[in-house]
Amino acid sequence: MHLPFLGPRRVKSGDAAPPAAPEAVAALLAECELLRAQADLAGVRLDGTPASLEALDQLVPRWRDDPETLPALGHDAGLYLGTVVVRTVPGAAWQLTPDGEPVVRLASGRTVEVVPAGQEWAANGAPELSQLYAEIAET
Repeated sequence: MHLPFLGPRRVKSGDAAPPAAPEAVAALLAECELLRAQADLAGVRLDGTPASLEALDQLVPRWRDDPETLPALGHDAGLYLGTVVVRTVPGAAWQLTPDGEPVVRLASGRTVEVVPAGQEWAANGAPELSQLYAEIAET
């Protein structure tokens, strides 16, 4: 099976793999399985809109009692925030840093580290995801 976002099946020593297709990267980053499961349990539908970020902000943070779930949920929350930005803010796109961390690059050239923002939200509830989205969308 050939999955284009994984690159070629074999890369010769010294050759660089071609970059992944942006759509494939975006689809992979949008999965957010743990966050989606938590949202489903609370009856919140994650549809890629800013309104869904507002709904997430209203969830009772039961995950804060689970030290194993908290980091993963925060990571997912950051990726979901980035997904909403990429889908709704003109010119926004995912970019991978040299370390392989996903960031959102805005049309202005500014990059937003969404994963740390999601982790902060999961741990403390502030800043709210909808507030972060509003701030990002303004620039």
